[in-house]
Amino acid sequence: MTDIPNRWGLPDLGLGIGLRSVHYPHILENWPAIDWFEIISENYMETEGRPLYILDQVAERYPIAMHGVSLSIGSTDPLDWDYLGKLKKLAKRINAKWLGDHLCWTGVAGKNGHDLYPVPTNEESLTWVVDRIRQVQDFLERPLVMENPSTYVSFTANTISEQEFIARMAEDSDCALLLDVNNVYVSGRNHGFDPVAYLEEIPLDRVVQIHLAGHTDKGTHCIDTHDGIVIDEVWELYKWVMDRAGNRSTLLEWDDEIPTFEEVHAEVKRAARFRKDAAHK
Repeated sequence: MTDIPNRWGLPDLGLGIGLRSVHYPHILENWPAIDWFEIISENYMETEGRPLYILDQVAERYPIAMHGVSLSIGSTDPLDWDYLGKLKKLAKRINAKWLGDHLCWTGVAGKNGHDLYPVPTNEESLTWVVDRIRQVQDFLERPLVMENPSTYVSFTANTISEQEFIARMAEDSDCALLLDVNNVYVSGRNHGFDPVAYLEEIPLDRVVQIHLAGHTDKGTHCIDTHDGIVIDEVWELYKWVMDRAGNRSTLLEWDDEIPTFEEVHAEVKRAARFRKDAAHK
């Protein structure tokens, strides 16, 4: 099948991992042959100390993408312009290739719950989220890269599927997408939907990045724990996307019980067998 390039011409960065403090010593000593890093934006926005000092060094040598957890795009609270200003400043400082966050809300009434809560998937919620994404993109002067969530409950107020919501959100706001295939699998197990049918509704021309991760299978449900290797079923979903969209910047998330840098890097390099031969830019 013909490859589908992303509509912004953003580069395929290759295979990367999340920049985590436990790996700082290894990275600074070895400058390993990894393609790129993704950062949790908030870890570097409120500091002038060691984390930012290290990030500056890493950004001189590797492409960096920024991935946030506090934008709270689905909240009823007003947008936090102070937060967005710091986000924009950091992106400029490290020449971030792109930046984004999750389709979720993280707090209300000025309180941050430090979790990624699901949004109702209905017309009212869609209109609200699209308007907020447009405002954020206008301020940041670049497309926002929005990730599909992992979810465990649904709302009785839902009237459209999550995948339709995401597809329409992307088209109506003109945002980019970060497609987390592990989240698709986890949510599919939790809600009983077919992950491939979900992927078939996602506009692949808007996907600029893929997330891979491990999860915890409890039998009756799955939890998106990011604490292990990628299972075969998630690799199959990744292959499905690569076969149809072509190469996309691919990132392995490993955020709990983090092993050595070499082990995390080796896990993401397993993705190479599903990618096309064309060299990434």
